[in-house]
Amino acid sequence: MFGFILRRIGVAIPTLLLLIVASFLLMHMAPGGPFTQERALPPQVLANINAKYGLDQPVLVQLWNYLSGVIFHFDFGPSFEYPDRTVNQVIAAGFPVTLTYGLISFLFAVLVGCALGTAAAIRHNSWLDYLAVGISIGAQVLPNFVMAPILVLLFTFTLGWLPGGGWSWSDPSFWIMPVIALSTSYMASIARITRASMLEVLSSNHIRTARAKGLPERKVILRHALKPALLPVISYLGPAFVSMITGSVVIDMYFSTGGIGKSFVDSALNRDYAVMMGVTILIGALTILFSLVVDILYAWIDPKIRY
Repeated sequence: MFGFILRRIGVAIPTLLLLIVASFLLMHMAPGGPFTQERALPPQVLANINAKYGLDQPVLVQLWNYLSGVIFHFDFGPSFEYPDRTVNQVIAAGFPVTLTYGLISFLFAVLVGCALGTAAAIRHNSWLDYLAVGISIGAQVLPNFVMAPILVLLFTFTLGWLPGGGWSWSDPSFWIMPVIALSTSYMASIARITRASMLEVLSSNHIRTARAKGLPERKVILRHALKPALLPVISYLGPAFVSMITGSVVIDMYFSTGGIGKSFVDSALNRDYAVMMGVTILIGALTILFSLVVDILYAWIDPKIRY
């Protein structure tokens, strides 16, 4: 198991380095620059600004400086739009909010999705199965950019139960609609995957053998069926979690939570390339990290994967 983890880490580190290099080069290949405006700056002013931020150096020198700053000091450099703030400060201001409702949405989607899928598979072709499938289909056809305005219209303007925007660490009522809007479609996907996988496992030979031995149904489900049935679900969870973080762009714009999604959109509109690269690298690093975690969990559940 330890060798398997080392091999996966050995693949993850070069992938992250390649992501940083590709993001940097693609950003420099984009037309215009961070200080390109409708009204062009005087050449002397533009030259002084480029010299201040090191943009007058060769691209390879800039790439090495950026790589060394990110790798050795975890420093994404200064923001081009906010001279008194660094990219680290911009990310640190919004990422805790995004991570908070992203984690809550992830846990909600996993727990409710797995419960719905398992219940539907155990009570196959019953009213519970039809109800679970109906809920999953209904949630699947309402992505976050559709669910968010519906929730605001219903719970804010019509019923007046929940605040329509903003964020408060001390008031969970600000969390409810972002979590629901972000998690419903993923909950539906997890429920469908769990149901299909559980139905396949329940029809396998070792489940028939366990039942023939007289084991209680609860023990058959929890000990012998649930663990192999969760393998497809686990392989989906890594990309799903990162998608919830990247899906925060829509949530931040609708609910004004102040997460990194808004910072990413603002940096694109303001040509703040440093913040764009910082957020892109952060999301890419999270993708690699959770893919690594999923691989390790997959190998722990199914030892055949290690070989």
